[in-house]
Amino acid sequence: MGGEVTQEGAQPRAGRCAIVGQPNVGKSTMLNAILGHKLVIATSIPGTTRTSVLGVYASQEPPTQIAFVDTPGLHRPKSALGKVLVAEAKAGLLGVDVVVMMVEAQRASEPIRELNPHDARVLELVREVDRPCILVLNKIDAVKNKAALLPQLQSWLEHFPFAAVVPTSATKGVGLDGLLKELRERLPEGVLYADEFLTDRPERFFAGEFIREALLRHTRGDIPQGVAVQIDEFIDDAALTRITATIIVEKPSHKGIVIGAGGRMLKQVGTEARLSIEAFIQRKVFLKLWVKVISGWTANATRAKQFTNQDGR
Repeated sequence: MGGEVTQEGAQPRAGRCAIVGQPNVGKSTMLNAILGHKLVIATSIPGTTRTSVLGVYASQEPPTQIAFVDTPGLHRPKSALGKVLVAEAKAGLLGVDVVVMMVEAQRASEPIRELNPHDARVLELVREVDRPCILVLNKIDAVKNKAALLPQLQSWLEHFPFAAVVPTSATKGVGLDGLLKELRERLPEGVLYADEFLTDRPERFFAGEFIREALLRHTRGDIPQGVAVQIDEFIDDAALTRITATIIVEKPSHKGIVIGAGGRMLKQVGTEARLSIEAFIQRKVFLKLWVKVISGWTANATRAKQFTNQDGR
């Protein structure tokens, strides 16, 4: 990214930006698009993001560092796992300089909706942070009549004094340069990180995430969100990284689905995950997967926190 006009002699600016919103509005997809490569997992299944992930965007034109914090989708928690995810999202708002609130654009045929309880809850948190907030109206590629976007933006401005509003399509890369420009203008001068710094999470964390992403993609609605991945072993041997991981499900029937007939599902998940991990760490990977049933783990606060923070946080 970094499509701004070069500003010769511009002072470096750097700061933290939290991305918040309801589940499945495109937060992770947008962060990956801004960074220019895949850092966080993204699927069409709500609740895919389970913990806040830091991803640093950097540009020299003009000199800018934006430490994005991708947070879990905010919703009304119905389990111990849900409460952990909401707590993670709130923690991602601490110490930020600016907030991006992402919502999904409505189609032109739909009446302008009133502020629903879920978005009202997000706005309540934004007010508590007391930092400039930019509204991102995402998925505008699904709106054929772009004139329909204006009344939507006006309606949102009636609910909150956003510092700016930016229509985007994260999947198409539309509007992201404009968003970066708006963010830079609201960051303090200075530098936060060394060159090439991308994230503060270890490789083993992302290995677990890529396994879970492959699992969600292949099982779709057959496996509910009561699934987690625990990295048991992560060893670098010269040019090969050996990873052993356990897929955790809540019911024996779910274990059967994950393994599949003759082990085919588990093999598909393992192959896709291995390729994603190799692309991320730029090394060959040997991946071994196990499946384990832990009944009711999503209702256990200790278990839920343990299985959503695989790097000891």
